[in-house]
Amino acid sequence: MCVFFCGMLLVKTKIGQSAIHGSGLFADQFIQKGTPVWKFHSDFDQELSTDDLARMSESAREQTLQYAYISPATGKYVLCFDDARFLNHSDEPNLWQDFSDPEGIDTAARDIFLGEELTCNYFDYDQDAKRKLGL
Repeated sequence: MCVFFCGMLLVKTKIGQSAIHGSGLFADQFIQKGTPVWKFHSDFDQELSTDDLARMSESAREQTLQYAYISPATGKYVLCFDDARFLNHSDEPNLWQDFSDPEGIDTAARDIFLGEELTCNYFDYDQDAKRKLGL
């Protein structure tokens, strides 16, 4: 259950300036290790095929490619409805993907403090990680 209306973010967060990359997602509460932070929900998040992207305007497609990830489970583009799209990559993330669910559940890998940027490892769940990271 969300603490406030937030798509499927399961904790209080806010968007702010990131030292990693432009904007980032920050904890707006203390998050204890092991707490689920985000979970895919088909009523909020979109799964898009390459055909869906081809029907979009160039501008919409570019935005989708910037914020969506390519699911290793389905091969589809997943676009988060909520602010989870502002999660930035880290080689030492404070979130990890629990794959007991096909799209994974982002879970706190350690205690996360109020105001701390939430990070994940793109390579854990995004088949487009290399392009997004310029590798």
